[in-house]
Amino acid sequence: MDLLSIFLKGGYLMWPILLCSIIGLAIAIDRYMIIRKAKTNAPNFIIKIRTLLKKKDVDGAIAVCMQERTPAANIIRKGLKKSKLGHERVKEAIQNVGKQEIAKLEKGLSVLATISGVAPLLGFLGTVTGMISAFMRIEDLQGAANPSDLAGGIWEALITTAFGLAVGIIALFFYNYFTSAINKLVSDMEIISNDVVDTLEEVHLGSKHVDDEIEIDI
Repeated sequence: MDLLSIFLKGGYLMWPILLCSIIGLAIAIDRYMIIRKAKTNAPNFIIKIRTLLKKKDVDGAIAVCMQERTPAANIIRKGLKKSKLGHERVKEAIQNVGKQEIAKLEKGLSVLATISGVAPLLGFLGTVTGMISAFMRIEDLQGAANPSDLAGGIWEALITTAFGLAVGIIALFFYNYFTSAINKLVSDMEIISNDVVDTLEEVHLGSKHVDDEIEIDI
């Protein structure tokens, strides 16, 4: 018996489980591509931006961010564009854009988590309804059902549980994998953002200190 025949034997609840698997697979592929593109070499990126900022080349740092095209680079780029408005405005811009970028990364994960819980439940529901049908058949036969009648009805009922559990387990695996990957990206973004904010503050304080010395000398 091929897979299609087994699928059809599972009953009408196999179709919602199939729909869950298709949606889950689409989300998994989409998140994998997004997270793969979002990865950045944090130490290398920090060194580039820090070097340019210490030279007071903010435009050059913005250009580097535009070349990177990652969430971390977008956050820093938005923050650097507010550098002339003061330290607090830079931090505010970084925080606001950071929330937006994290929301983009987490898009669809709640659906994946729902599928990991709903698919097994649909499978169990299919098994329960299948068992009910099997016992109703025994009642119709007035207890004269042979073992083959029982076995056929039971294994057909269990098909939905098997498919539901398979879909749920795979969805849960991908959910945990993507959650872990996003947490790593968020950690890198926080490290990069803090370093940029600190560097801007150091450059600002350094220039202020030089101005004070000049004013004293005069």
